[in-house]
Amino acid sequence: MLRELLTGLTRIAGVRGALIVSGKDGIVVAETVMEGVDGRAVAALTGSLAARMRGVTGALGHTDPGLLHLQGPDGGLFAAAGRAGLLVVALTTADVNAGELRLALLRAAERAA
Repeated sequence: MLRELLTGLTRIAGVRGALIVSGKDGIVVAETVMEGVDGRAVAALTGSLAARMRGVTGALGHTDPGLLHLQGPDGGLFAAAGRAGLLVVALTTADVNAGELRLALLRAAERAA
């Protein structure tokens, strides 16, 4: 089932890889990435980023973020919070349709368990 979720995300134009990551420790649970993408590094970065954002929002008295988006000049990193502390992650090129991907990530996060 997790592979199905990831395959659906990688069919979106501009997605270079999709992962299910443990939000607690940044370990890869499942991945589908293009050649040359280091899934473990993406997972570690995403886990660290999510933990920091939970700390910031908690300090401000807000709930945990449901979606994270880190954008760089060559692409982006998107992560949606799923159940059981899992994150559904997509690594993208700069020209990805961010709206389409956000909706797909949120749907996938609801189904990931």
